[in-house]
Amino acid sequence: MENKYWGMHFLVDCANCNRESIKNADNIRNFIKTLVERIDMKAYGDPILAHFATHDPSKGGYTVCQMIETSLIDGHFVDETGEVYISVHSCKEFSTETVKNTIIEFFEPTNIIDNIIFRRA
Repeated sequence: MENKYWGMHFLVDCANCNRESIKNADNIRNFIKTLVERIDMKAYGDPILAHFATHDPSKGGYTVCQMIETSLIDGHFVDETGEVYISVHSCKEFSTETVKNTIIEFFEPTNIIDNIIFRRA
């Protein structure tokens, strides 16, 4: 099937995730590594992971960015609320169901809202 778009940008907003899992840097790194493998992407270097915005507890938590050969995966994990925001942007097709299932496996959200944008020139 020939695509009529340049790439996909999949946005996932998660509510009430397991607080321990979103505060665990090793778990977040393992999530990124697993997700990259499961959606058949190639990581470009290691993920960048930092815990910041602690001046505002309603926003503070880890942020991760993993460059992939076809674009990037990023996420923000809010310590206080258990919210998680993840996006996968790639010019290579991938399974959005695999992305959601991997998020559920690693972070156990009670609610997920997702949106996909097809990028066009």
